[in-house]
This record gives sequence, C-alpha cells and structure tokens, in this order.
Amino acid sequence: MDKVLNYIDGAYCEPLSGEWLDNYNPSKGEIYSKIANSNSQDIDSAYEAAKAAFPSWSNTTIEERSSIMLKIATLIEDNLDRLAEAEAKDNGKPLSLAKAVDIPRASSNFRFFANAITQFSTEAHESVGLNTMNFTLRQPIGIVGCISPWNLPLYLFTWKIAPAIAAGNTVVAKPSEVTPMTAFLLGEICTEAGLPKGVLNIVHGTGPSAGQAIVEHKNIKAISFTGGTTTGAHIARTAAPMFKKLSLELGGKNPNLIFADCDYEKMLTVTVKSSFANQGQICLCGSRIFVEKSIYEQFKKDFVAKIRELKIGNPFDADTNIGALVSKPHLEKVQSYIEIAKEEGGKILCGGNPVLVKGFENGYYLEPTVIEVYDDKCRVNQEEIFGPVVTLMPFETEEEAFQMANGVKYGLSATLWTNNLNRTMRISKQLEAGIVWVNTWLNRDLRTPFGGMKDSGVGREGGFEALRFFTEAKNVCIKYE
Repeated sequence: MDKVLNYIDGAYCEPLSGEWLDNYNPSKGEIYSKIANSNSQDIDSAYEAAKAAFPSWSNTTIEERSSIMLKIATLIEDNLDRLAEAEAKDNGKPLSLAKAVDIPRASSNFRFFANAITQFSTEAHESVGLNTMNFTLRQPIGIVGCISPWNLPLYLFTWKIAPAIAAGNTVVAKPSEVTPMTAFLLGEICTEAGLPKGVLNIVHGTGPSAGQAIVEHKNIKAISFTGGTTTGAHIARTAAPMFKKLSLELGGKNPNLIFADCDYEKMLTVTVKSSFANQGQICLCGSRIFVEKSIYEQFKKDFVAKIRELKIGNPFDADTNIGALVSKPHLEKVQSYIEIAKEEGGKILCGGNPVLVKGFENGYYLEPTVIEVYDDKCRVNQEEIFGPVVTLMPFETEEEAFQMANGVKYGLSATLWTNNLNRTMRISKQLEAGIVWVNTWLNRDLRTPFGGMKDSGVGREGGFEALRFFTEAKNVCIKYE
C-alpha cells in the first residue's frame, strides 16, 4: 500500500514514531494509502531543517527565488493530469473540477508570487529641513508555519507556501490529514525545480498532534491557518500569548442576495455553481439564498429544476457534476443538519438523501439539497454546514435583505445580484464581508486582499497583503549633515 511520507530537508522520510493513519478514497469509501502520523519530534526535525536553510534562503537574490518558483509553477502545469487525478481520488471532487480549477490555481499561486516579489518595494520618507531620511525594510520573519484544509488541498496549500518562501522565509507546513496526497507529491516537484533543502518542509499528521506542535513551537514565529472557526480560536489562544503573527481564514455562512432587476438567466446559472461547486465544500459558497419576493416563486421553481439535472457520481466520469463528500464523518455531519432543518420546520424542496452510485456503493455521496426556511435565525441558517445544502428565503425590502445577510457571526463573502448601481454601492458598503461579488461569483484577482470579518478570520491574504504578513517592517532613520 502506498505511503504518504514527510518531506523534510529536501528528502522523503517516515514518521519518527513509525505510526500511520489510514487515507480514504471518498468515492469508494476504501482505504488506499497510509499517511505519516507525525508528532512534535517530526516537527522539531522540520524546524531544524528550516532553521539551517533560512540564512542562505533569506539572502538569496529575489531573481533567483523568483526563478525557482516559476520552475515549480511550470512543473505543476506539466503534471496537471497526475495531480488532478490524485486530488480527485483523495478528495472525492470531480476530476474535471480538479483539472479546471484546483491544479491550475496551484500553479498560478507560485507564478503570481514569483512575479509579485520582484515588485514588492520598500518605502522612503525624506524630512526636508530636518536632514533626516527614513526608510522601511521588509525582512523575512524566519521560520513560519502553514496549515491548510481539505476542501481545496493543493490550491490552498500553495496559497500559503508561495508568498512565504517568496518573501525569504523557510516553512514548516502541514496539509490536512484528510487529503494529503497532492502536498506529498509537491515535495518531488520542489526537488526537481531546485528548491534548496529545508526551505519547504511538509509534515503530515493530525491537527491535535502535528498541527498543535507547529502552533506551539516557540521558534516558529508566524502561523497561517485556513480551516474551521473553532480550530482558529484554539490556535489564537495558543499562539497569541507567544506573540506570533497570525493569519486565520476561517468559516463562512455566505449570503446570496438576488434582486428582481438582475440578469435572471445569468444569475440562475451562476447560483447553481455558487451553491454546489465542490459539493458545497468551499468556504465561499453562497449557502443562504435570499430572493426578492416578486421573483421568489419563479426562482424557486427554476432553481430546483436545475439542481435536479445535476449528475451525482464517480468523480472520474467526465459528466459528473457532484462527486463524493470528503469523508464519512463529514457526510454524517451534513446529514444531521438536514434532519435539524426538518425539526425546525424547514421544507426540503429537493435532495437530502444519500446516493448509491453503481460500482461505488460505499462512497460518500449525497444529493444536493435545497431547503426553504421561514426564520433566518434557525440553526441551518446560522451554523456552517459546509456541504451540498442551501437555504432559500424571500425578502421584501433592501434593508431586510442586508440585515438578514449580516445576521450571522460570520463575514467571509457575499454575492449580490442587481443591475441597480446605486443599490450596488449602498449594499456593498453595508455588507459585513471581506469580499463582495456583484453579478459574479468566485471571480478572483490574486492581487486583491482576501479574508473575512467577525468569526470568519483575522488578517488578509493575497497580493502584497500576504507578502506584508510574511515580513517584518523595520524603520531605519538616518540623520545627515
């Protein structure tokens, strides 16, 4: 059986404990490989490798760093099929999605930050008359920790690693133990690209063991984490008293506000995607759909009809729209929320049932589910489900729409459908969200800041925001005669 090994100091190695975790293929519900079950000893080994590599890497020219990162980007592109197949097998998502989105974006992350670091400049301020010159140095932090989630495995893993190493840091990184395969394969690509030993160290294992060891390591100076809000709060309690820099991209319960004056057909097509892409397992999915009352009944009819057309099945079939959920425990969690919705008086408009796929009877498949709710304070509208489940509610006024949109503890993203410019400006300013899409969804420019408000996180990633996070600002003031 294949083994997912740690990648430390430029080489693959087994966990020091000799212990392994089972790695499941969600589409079949079967164990297909073993994952290194690392602990604090493995994290210490990774830290020592990163520490040894830091002096040289932090003083490597920007041009050379950029060149190596561009090679990594190209190699990811060259291995598109292999990586996409590994992602689909490991995560349960459709292969077509992995090929079109996940792996290309992983390449783009390295390519973008390889170029961005060449444009990342320092500032200078001359005080005329005082004969002083102030300039700001942006220096790498040192050894940093990056912890990524299971829903977009290589996509979000590289989103953290690329700016960290571009800025001159060395990294101890942990991918999710639920979907470790493409992070494992990335080590091979980094070696082939000529990334020096110890610059990137990939350690596998559980959050409470390997993840906790990264967070509480006294000499790992910054933590970039994407995952659940509860885990983020735990990380903050551990890391904040140690005065580590923190970037936390956490949960979401994103609103989708649909006004009658929108481009209806375009809205309908995109809303299907924004509801159920990646089985609804994207932190940016619009899981609460609010529709202006005058078009609510028509939307409900048309939306449900489109959802019923989606094909649920083997991720490797070209025409599959909805693959398997990532794990059996996650499937059970999502199903429990469908039962909660029924108990709260919600009406299941479609879906809600597990699916048996021929030849994949043990896989974790669930029908995309649309629930009509009558109270925005119900649990299925307040708590993150993170699966193929959306709720519908009508609204009558603009004020009612944005009040319901803001009426949760999360504030990651929001989507607004309207052709009224004044309304666009008013509501965009009032929505409590780190990103607002108007007449589109998941349209990302990597130069822009990304992150959430309220319980959706702390800090921003993307563009120069990420490079600022992974550097320390130092002011130098010179007095001259």
